[in-house]
Amino acid sequence: MPKGIPNPAAMYGIYPRSWGYEVSIVRNGKRYFQQFGRASYGGDAQALRQAQEWRDGVVRSVPPVPRRTRAEKLRINNTTGVSGVFCQVAPGGRVRAWVAKTYIGQDEILRTDFPVNTVGEAAQALAIEERARQLERMDGLAKLHPAEESIRTSPPSAPAGLLAPKRSKSEIRRSTNSSGVSGVHFKAPNPGHPGYWLAITYTAGRGSVSKAFSIKEHGPEKAKQLAIEERQRQLEEKLAFLQQDSNVAARTPPLSIPFLLDQPSQASSLQHGMAAGGTRPPQ
Repeated sequence: MPKGIPNPAAMYGIYPRSWGYEVSIVRNGKRYFQQFGRASYGGDAQALRQAQEWRDGVVRSVPPVPRRTRAEKLRINNTTGVSGVFCQVAPGGRVRAWVAKTYIGQDEILRTDFPVNTVGEAAQALAIEERARQLERMDGLAKLHPAEESIRTSPPSAPAGLLAPKRSKSEIRRSTNSSGVSGVHFKAPNPGHPGYWLAITYTAGRGSVSKAFSIKEHGPEKAKQLAIEERQRQLEEKLAFLQQDSNVAARTPPLSIPFLLDQPSQASSLQHGMAAGGTRPPQ
């Protein structure tokens, strides 16, 4: 957005990138930063949704500082040691007056001048006392963006169980993938080997499971199909494990597998029923 114009509420703190979305929010001098790639979450919509949920969590758990706390912070150009208190200097370098000034709101600025030639040496102390009285008029939290308050007071937009889990690197279909299905790869140990199709899935906390299907035994098309079916079975098992581990299954309906929705319909058969166990490919 142009400088001075806040982003729409949906995109507050979120920045589009060529690969997905980046979230960056600063709280009390600390930067909260996270990236959400389209490939890692199965598309643009899920990546943006994940970014928004993460941002909302930061906004709710780490609110801005109170306005008074921010107003009391000394700026680097402050020379008096008290925020909001400064002196007016005559052309000859003589202090002409001490001033207490506080910004309360867009249409309310409090200011009181204490001329030295009127109140004498007490001008600075009087300005400091006045600044303290002005700060008592200031309440609420610092307003960083119009969306802040609505995010803090609203419930999460979607239960965590309805968000697509982040894919592991092995589940992202690379540009070099020749099967059209993430997690299904063609392997050939050496130039003279007919090769095999491999289905492999990684689950955090459990490691990898894999199974290979020899082209020599099954033929090229059948071996590939079996690998695709095995990959789907592995993903079903992974999702069931994740649901059980987070106690989601007891609170939410079963979730569909998002990983293979854009793949050919031939991957839908799940009747093979083989157990994954890192089987060594036939030689």
